[in-house]
Amino acid sequence: MPSLEPPRMGEPYLLTPGPLTTSYAVKAAMLRDHGSWDSDFRAMTADIRARLVALLGDPAFDCVPLQGSGSFAVEAMLGSFIPRGGVALVLANGAYGQRAATALRVMGRAVRVLDKGDFAPPRGAEVAAILADDPAITHVVAIHCETSSGILNPLPEIAQAVDGAGRRLLVDSMSAFGGVPFDTTEIPCDALVSSANKCIEGVPGFGFVLARREVLEAAKGNAHSLALDIHAQWAELERSGQWRYTPPTHTIAAFAEALRLHEAEGGIPARHARYCANRDTLVAGMRGLGFATLLADEWLSPIITTFHAPADPAFEFDAFYDAMKARGFIIYPGKLTAVDSFRLGHIGQMDSAVMARVVAAVADSMAALGVGDCRPAPAALAAGEVA
Repeated sequence: MPSLEPPRMGEPYLLTPGPLTTSYAVKAAMLRDHGSWDSDFRAMTADIRARLVALLGDPAFDCVPLQGSGSFAVEAMLGSFIPRGGVALVLANGAYGQRAATALRVMGRAVRVLDKGDFAPPRGAEVAAILADDPAITHVVAIHCETSSGILNPLPEIAQAVDGAGRRLLVDSMSAFGGVPFDTTEIPCDALVSSANKCIEGVPGFGFVLARREVLEAAKGNAHSLALDIHAQWAELERSGQWRYTPPTHTIAAFAEALRLHEAEGGIPARHARYCANRDTLVAGMRGLGFATLLADEWLSPIITTFHAPADPAFEFDAFYDAMKARGFIIYPGKLTAVDSFRLGHIGQMDSAVMARVVAAVADSMAALGVGDCRPAPAALAAGEVA
């Protein structure tokens, strides 16, 4: 595996689910300017599209990149593939499921929501029961890794329930694709969406949709938006090799290099193994300090882990954040309503040795803040239990 590069000149590690810590080579790829109509840039776009389809491993799919953050690409997928007369069931167990439901309402699509709260996983059996009771539902929207809590949702059983009911599945794999295996024979779906600055370890600026070609062909006229029309973007890329509107050229160049490094590392299996090792080192170390994870081991993703905040009155998140930043690590606040928490990501240019340093920095920060007990309140611990 290629060696990982530490941040340079005091640059902190980003313990976030994207943007994340990138390699020197990815940063250096942005030092050259590219013309958006130039043949070299068009060839770069074509190569990225082909590589992403190959990474998915299903030639029935094609790749459509789209400018903007991941949420732009999610909204484009939903608005392009769910027709105006369609009805979507959104499986929500955190902020990103709720955001998908909000996007559908804004664009005027009919929405049903299975709301599992902050962190409980939607299960295949309950999805099957909802679909059996409501024949109007045409599409199901699922979040692969819900980073609000760090849960890796049981996508295979959800996909089998949707496929068994003859409905169409759309997957937000924003924080998982490239770092978590995705087999379309195990997870039959119409499309999935991810972003440049997640597990491929590029930088922010565009997302991409991987969709079945027949689904792309059938999407003409569905979109609620000019700029977020996946069919129109795909058709232009197929016709001329160009993006319809100004592409994020430097981000594309960085992503091309990130894809090369992803392949050199060993692709999805190797990256998944590194991320899992990062998580395991972090979780074991944090538990050794007295911290408790929000989720049981069964549901922990290799992307980001949520920890209960200590009940010790000396703990204050902003002070903890500043203490960790001073020690070279940017952390993430919690995004839950039920429990007080914080999150530590374990993707990007980091390995288990860095995770051990994270644990040491947490221990040092707790001592500096005067936190003597890192355990959560018993009531908070009970609130986070997932059956």
